[in-house]
Amino acid sequence: MQSSAINADIDCIMTNTLISIVGPTAIGKTNLSIKLAKHFNTEIISADSRQFYKEMKIGTAVPSKEELNVAKHHFIQHKSIKENYNVGDFERESILKLEELFTQHSNVIMVGGSGLYVKAVTEGLDYFPAIDSKVRTELNKRLKTEGLKTLQEQLKNLDEITYNSIALDNPQRVIRALEVCIGSEQPYSSFLTNPKKERNFQTITIGLEADRSVIYDRINQRVDIMIENGLIEEAKQLFKHKSLNALNTVGYKELFDYFEGNITLEFAISEIKKNTRRFAKRQLTWFRKNSDITWFNYEVNVENILQHIENIRSLKS
Repeated sequence: MQSSAINADIDCIMTNTLISIVGPTAIGKTNLSIKLAKHFNTEIISADSRQFYKEMKIGTAVPSKEELNVAKHHFIQHKSIKENYNVGDFERESILKLEELFTQHSNVIMVGGSGLYVKAVTEGLDYFPAIDSKVRTELNKRLKTEGLKTLQEQLKNLDEITYNSIALDNPQRVIRALEVCIGSEQPYSSFLTNPKKERNFQTITIGLEADRSVIYDRINQRVDIMIENGLIEEAKQLFKHKSLNALNTVGYKELFDYFEGNITLEFAISEIKKNTRRFAKRQLTWFRKNSDITWFNYEVNVENILQHIENIRSLKS
């Protein structure tokens, strides 16, 4: 009797399902997540590392008040840009939040285009060896004296896989990968093969896709809307904090260059669009490596996705 009860408890736990929605920026992930949350009467976890910060609303395409009111969201604008918050923190907090949510819901939605943050929740973080802090100190010095491009080229020589998959315009990401390559004398990517962590829920991952021309057009339109909605004014308010890592991101750093007189406003906006398109390409490169993702056209009827979810459940039951 006791064994049967234990097995029943295990079966109950494993029926808990995290429905993860991924894909490139501006593809419509938020809209789909809200439709699914309404259908399952559940809540949403955001895995968008740019939407964590409450000072960055317009430039990170935070869901509207109306969208946030339709379904309860977690990890949206819950941190300040002045706080240190990394993917390890997010993994710990999100797993605790999921444990809480699964006591109330058998399904929870996760949405976001930050691949590493999605992976942290579904699989856990990879192990990296401890690296002498002197390596990072030296790399930061070289960043100031030689520029980011030199570090990017070194990373390409040491680890082309990582070079082709990370945000190369983010100095901290480049330096992190380089310090592991240099300090361990092994490619950063070689440490991305650890076994998945056991989770007490199953994950069904849905990817949204479109032709590249469609994605690029949607990105250009989104940037125009951000400008109309006050992105320039938002960036002005944050300009004094431009050295913070959270603000070293597309949509803000280009406007900071404009405020400093280095480029025109027209060029800054074109750079935001170009760099966002590049970011979308990197997102797709990351997610395409995951064979567990089932891809749907961005215009798919939500009923098709619901049927897919039910099919997966029936196979796993």
